[in-house]
Amino acid sequence: MRLQEIIKIGVATLMLVVTGSVPAADVEVLALLGSKAMIRVDGHKHMLAIGQSTPDGIKLVSANTEGATLRTDGKEKFYRLGVRVRARNSVPQKEEFQIWRDPAGMFRTVGSINGLPVNFLVDTGASAVAMNAKEAKRLGIDFRVVGEPGAVMTASRMERVYQVKLKSVKVGNIELRNVDAVVLEGAQPTRLLLGMSFLGRLEMQNSGNLMTLRTRK
Repeated sequence: MRLQEIIKIGVATLMLVVTGSVPAADVEVLALLGSKAMIRVDGHKHMLAIGQSTPDGIKLVSANTEGATLRTDGKEKFYRLGVRVRARNSVPQKEEFQIWRDPAGMFRTVGSINGLPVNFLVDTGASAVAMNAKEAKRLGIDFRVVGEPGAVMTASRMERVYQVKLKSVKVGNIELRNVDAVVLEGAQPTRLLLGMSFLGRLEMQNSGNLMTLRTRK
């Protein structure tokens, strides 16, 4: 892994025919496998574990041998196996966060990693969230135990790195889970980098001095 790989709107409009109405979907429970259920929504199949949701926002609450309880449009309903139901389901809203360029020409923002506060330097050239060993220790990341070791060549010497998985990374009201990150054993990078393992899972719009991040549908 090279160091430069590490450190380095469209707006959709929802048209509703009837004022105050929400989209409806054909929902059918196709199979029940223990705590999982396969459901079909408007012809698209989804295998869900309890607590998971389809891209349309339909969540599996529970399942038994007869059917599954799904949450649609904020309401829970039991769906029997093999019975297709027309369900009303509102489209999930996208979360949005804006970051302004600072006087030095950089995009910096505050956020959190695993629930602890951090200061981010946004770096679209970084393949992953990157931090030095001191910052990792402050965040309680035991990278030497849980990380996958590797090495990179910096401008001055070889540095050991560890690839880790972050439970959560958050900026503003946008929070992503299971985010890849790298920890360099030395003092670099001096700033915690918000790289593409986080940014690449979002929609990004850069308008000069303003960067807008949005969750995907």
